[in-house]
Amino acid sequence: MRTNKIMDQVRGGISPVMKKQMDMCVAIANRVYAILDEKGMTQKEFARLMGKTETEVSRWLSGTHNLTIATICKISAALNEEIIIVAPCS
Repeated sequence: MRTNKIMDQVRGGISPVMKKQMDMCVAIANRVYAILDEKGMTQKEFARLMGKTETEVSRWLSGTHNLTIATICKISAALNEEIIIVAPCS
C-alpha cells in the first residue's frame, strides 16, 4: 500500500473506522495505479478518458479522496477492469 509520512501520522490518531476508510481509499488508488501501469496509460491519458482534469484525477489517486460508488463504477467501466470486488450475499 502506498502511503506517505503525513498519512502515517494522521492514521496514528484516528478511530478504527476512519483508519479503515483511509486504508480503503489508498487501496482503491493503488488498484487504479496498477491498472494504469498494466495498460501503459498515463495519468493524463486516464484523465482525458474520464473527461476530467488532471488535477481531479490526481486528487483521486492521492489515496485521500473519498470516491463515490458511482465514480468507482465509471472508473471501472472506462478502464474495463474491476476496481472493487464484492462477494455476493448468500
